[in-house]
Amino acid sequence: MNGWTGDWVSARLGVGLTTDRSAVDLPLDALVGLALRRNPRRAHLLVSTVLGKHVPTDPRIVQAAGTLLGLLVTDVLADVTSVADAARRAGVTQALTAALVGEPGAAEHLLLVVDGLHDAVTAAPEAEGATVVVGYAETATALGHCVGAALGVPSLHSTRRPVAGVTPAAGFAEEHSHATEHLLLPAAPRFLADASTLVLVDDEISTGTTVLNTVRALHADSPRGRYVVAALIDLRSAADQERFEALGREIGARVDVVALTSGTITLPEDVLERAPVVVAEQSAQQELLRADGTDEVGRADGGTADDGAHAAPATRATPRAAVTRRAAWEDGVREGGRHGFSVEDEAVLQARAVALAEDLARELVGPDVLVLGFEELMYAPLLVGVALTAAVSDDVRVRYSTTTRSPVLSLDDPGYAIRTTVTFPAHDDPDDGPGPRFAHNVAPGVDASRRFTDIVVVVDAPADTPGLAAPGGLVDVVAQHCDHVHVVVVPSTTPGVSPATAARSTAGPHATSTEEPTP
Repeated sequence: MNGWTGDWVSARLGVGLTTDRSAVDLPLDALVGLALRRNPRRAHLLVSTVLGKHVPTDPRIVQAAGTLLGLLVTDVLADVTSVADAARRAGVTQALTAALVGEPGAAEHLLLVVDGLHDAVTAAPEAEGATVVVGYAETATALGHCVGAALGVPSLHSTRRPVAGVTPAAGFAEEHSHATEHLLLPAAPRFLADASTLVLVDDEISTGTTVLNTVRALHADSPRGRYVVAALIDLRSAADQERFEALGREIGARVDVVALTSGTITLPEDVLERAPVVVAEQSAQQELLRADGTDEVGRADGGTADDGAHAAPATRATPRAAVTRRAAWEDGVREGGRHGFSVEDEAVLQARAVALAEDLARELVGPDVLVLGFEELMYAPLLVGVALTAAVSDDVRVRYSTTTRSPVLSLDDPGYAIRTTVTFPAHDDPDDGPGPRFAHNVAPGVDASRRFTDIVVVVDAPADTPGLAAPGGLVDVVAQHCDHVHVVVVPSTTPGVSPATAARSTAGPHATSTEEPTP
């Protein structure tokens, strides 16, 4: 791979990654870059190249990485290495590397290679309900779904969106996060309690504290004999690994960990003191460039960030793109695992995603497309993105990412993982109150070739509020960086809430609304 998107942070703060082992021979720097958080409790952000959260990524890469992780879980469940061995023979490392650098046809080839690894599975979960997958919000909801689909078992993901009248099955904290409370809200009271094996899925394991909190909370409610923790990368220290072993002994259960790649991260002792200084310096430089009109860094309307070495002409006069709206599909289709997701739900959602993608393909105005999900709503947009790659011609580039709560310094440098950020207010009436939200790497920055012609904004019904389309809202800010915004509203399946109540202002199944006027 050409360069590393962690070079900038590594050079200035001494943060480094070392690969210790990988089930499929993937180095850590192929799977993550680095950025700086605006968070006093944690200086750095590991930015995944295969998750599709902060970096627009070919959706087939995202699905392939999640499927591969799920298939490696089957190795752990059966105490074998058949999938890992088959992955090496099939050239998964080479296929992923080619896909990440954008070689023609490589992403499709990667997905085919990973799908072929199903033949190497030596043991599947015993029965429906015996194993349940739990993904972590907000970053690993789609990843958890991909693992569940690979295993062929039900799944659930945590949420920060409480539902009146629904009692959480568990709640737990994520210490380093800016939004710490996770809730598990399965609609079926016994969804988790009846599982003999729980597979907990996150994008990364740093210390493992969040996972340990989860296992303790769930085990206290419903003791079981086995937990498997699955992540794209595992960066636990030897002491943290010992904490996992101690927990297993304490509760009398087996706790296994599986990751695509494991290693260590080197953090200088003073990194928490030095990182805010670097962030403040870069922010001040960007403010000066904005004041001079030589940088297109956005304010509430978003834009790029720059370290002063790559100043770009101001683009504040860019016309706002046209906007169209549609409902994704009919009411009653479960859009994800916030309240539980079955194998049957998977088949239905995939079929609806294909139908929607075929409709969208006919409405695209250009060859560079981003499917943009919304915070926890990651899996349905991912499936739409994957289906869209099959519905368009080979000269159309489709990428996938989602909005986020994570505030990060953006810096338009090829050695830095978060090159641009657009900022907008929360528009889903969050329980923890209003606040800023972000979409990273959506604006093109200094490189016009990164500009999208079409952005497909996928939100669920509770997020389809007046704030979504208000001046300075999500639709408004992304419309400044593309030619056409396609707003897709997914009907919500919330326990105790009728579709009519949840739908708010959706337009009806596969109905395209008239274009909103551009100012």
